[in-house]
Amino acid sequence: MSESQPAGNAVDRGRAYAIELRDVRKSFGKSEIIRGATLAVPAGERHAVIGPNGAGKSTLFNLISGRFDVTSGDILLDGRSTLGLAPFEINRLGLSRSFQITNIFPKLSVFENLRCAVLWPLGYRYSFWHSLARLRDARLRAEEVLELIGLRRRHDVAAGMLTYAEQRALEIGITVAGGASVVLLDEPTAGMSRSESDHAVELIRRVTTGKTLIMVEHDMSVVFGLADRITVLVYGQVIASDAPTAIRGNTAVQEAYLGTVAA
Repeated sequence: MSESQPAGNAVDRGRAYAIELRDVRKSFGKSEIIRGATLAVPAGERHAVIGPNGAGKSTLFNLISGRFDVTSGDILLDGRSTLGLAPFEINRLGLSRSFQITNIFPKLSVFENLRCAVLWPLGYRYSFWHSLARLRDARLRAEEVLELIGLRRRHDVAAGMLTYAEQRALEIGITVAGGASVVLLDEPTAGMSRSESDHAVELIRRVTTGKTLIMVEHDMSVVFGLADRITVLVYGQVIASDAPTAIRGNTAVQEAYLGTVAA
């Protein structure tokens, strides 16, 4: 096993983690989707969650980000339980996420999308007397992220006019613009060509430097090329959580998900 995850998916209670799941369960009626998931992600780690369709990956993301309530168990962000908190409250504690379906303001420019993302973190609340054009710190932060995601030349283009890959890059930019320390990306390279996917991997690596990244991803070349550690979820249970090299050689993982990819 890797140093960052104790054997048997146990959690070292004496260690500080960016995200920690303690025997998390989620049921919808009589159907139990997440069945006792225990996981700990150290700060600064790039962590991938993989598994077959229906494994519960998106449900797990929705639990971590507060969109779904936990049926039992606990979820901690930097050591603090997030149970009972709304998604916006969890976001303000330092967690931000993207979605499988791109969520942007299509009629606003690329710059305006990013500026919207930085207003609250910079301390601007609901106000009718502030002129956005005069908020120098918001402009500078938005332009900084614009440069980071490689879309400076698309500054004034309506977001809805971007290519699919550019829209995904913009959404990643929106996700990190607020300065969250923990970033959740849900299938960030879905629908991309190989060259677009390679570019996205470099973008993700660049924008998550110094942050904790947890991503759900089906492209194994992306997973093994980017993740420091991989957790495998099958039928709502964690069957393995280890370094990429160990996951490749894990027989249970090969049988459940990777197949010939791991050979």
